[in-house]
Amino acid sequence: MANVAVVGAQWGDEGKGKIVDWLSQRADVVVRFQGGANAGHTLVVGNVEYKLSLLPSGVVRPGKISIIGNGVVVDPWALIDEIDAMRAKGLAISPDNLKLADNAALILPSHGALDRAREQRRGDKKIGTTGRGIGPAYEDKVGRRAVRVCDLADRQALEDRIDDLLLHHNALLRGLEAPEIDRADLLAGLRAVAPKILPFAAPVWRLLDEARRAGRRILFEGAQGAMLDVDHGTYPYVTSSNTVAGQAAAGSGLAAAAIGYVLGITKAYTTRVGAGPFPTELHDDVGQALGDRGREFGTVTGRRRRCGWFDAVAVRQAIRTAGIDGIALTKLDVLDGFPEIKLCTGYRIAGRTYDYLPSGASAQAQIEPIYETAEGWQESTRGARSWAQLPATAIKYIRRLEELIGAPVAMLSTSPERDDTVLVRDPFAD
Repeated sequence: MANVAVVGAQWGDEGKGKIVDWLSQRADVVVRFQGGANAGHTLVVGNVEYKLSLLPSGVVRPGKISIIGNGVVVDPWALIDEIDAMRAKGLAISPDNLKLADNAALILPSHGALDRAREQRRGDKKIGTTGRGIGPAYEDKVGRRAVRVCDLADRQALEDRIDDLLLHHNALLRGLEAPEIDRADLLAGLRAVAPKILPFAAPVWRLLDEARRAGRRILFEGAQGAMLDVDHGTYPYVTSSNTVAGQAAAGSGLAAAAIGYVLGITKAYTTRVGAGPFPTELHDDVGQALGDRGREFGTVTGRRRRCGWFDAVAVRQAIRTAGIDGIALTKLDVLDGFPEIKLCTGYRIAGRTYDYLPSGASAQAQIEPIYETAEGWQESTRGARSWAQLPATAIKYIRRLEELIGAPVAMLSTSPERDDTVLVRDPFAD
């Protein structure tokens, strides 16, 4: 049986939470491998809605081990708040079923302060970060000055790390004319949260290797999407980590060969949050209707998402860079009732046609989408659980989408409800 990595194939918000939750019933271990509290996954189980940011989606299923890998940057206060919120909804979360990589880097208040101060100084050139300090935390990790989970257990090491970190952060904050961070307050806060965090800490690379050797099924859960990848996305309007499936290995400590099947998640249309190029964005009534029907508001930020037609060029590129074997198509029901639906099949830039997304920011900003039109359907697809329940025109749309992106639809989601899913091919069976 294959292990499975789930990654976004657009600009995030594709519905990974529901798909991971649905797949987790077949998995033994669910591991988050990148991102931070800027990622939002919404799960609907019965009448209960769970909004997760740092916790893997597997926490809503009893009997599963959930792991936060070393590739995640962790705000310890946000993590404890999220654990408490999920416990209040009846979930049993303890060090027995939740493990946190002891070598994961922490997000501190100075990271958020620096993040927000930078965005404010950018004015109308904002990147559109969540202001939660994700980018600065990854910078410090690469710069070898990060505070890691294991440092919370070593008083002297923690003080040394904080001194090194604040030397850098406070100099930047002064330059941005923002308030500096008080060393004593920061240390006091970390010492207070340490006893709550450390019971979850573990060498998760070892736990995952043991699970793999024992033949246990592992589900790797990504955050954001391929077009937000720091290398392969619409730079600089990207997140600060690699979001493609290759990061599942580095971000968890497990060998790359153990990843197995890669499932890419994509909506039947396209959305994006924040600034940056969006070739198929619609500023008309259709775009408004997609947003309203799809309830397109960010789980973490509450910001309204920008909406547009399906971009086959971007998804096809994501499939290749992320090594996607098949896709889970979500929110097909949002397209119900449209008389016609458009698919972006290519780009036009300064009179030249492209079948891929150029790397240059100026070229991306000039993209004109090339569309083909598909027939819509008037019947409802919401809640469908088999191909037989789908209108023929909806199936025709899906088949054309598969042709354009070069990958098969392995799963189809027709509502936020857990069981409103059509399984075409079980990723764990490959």
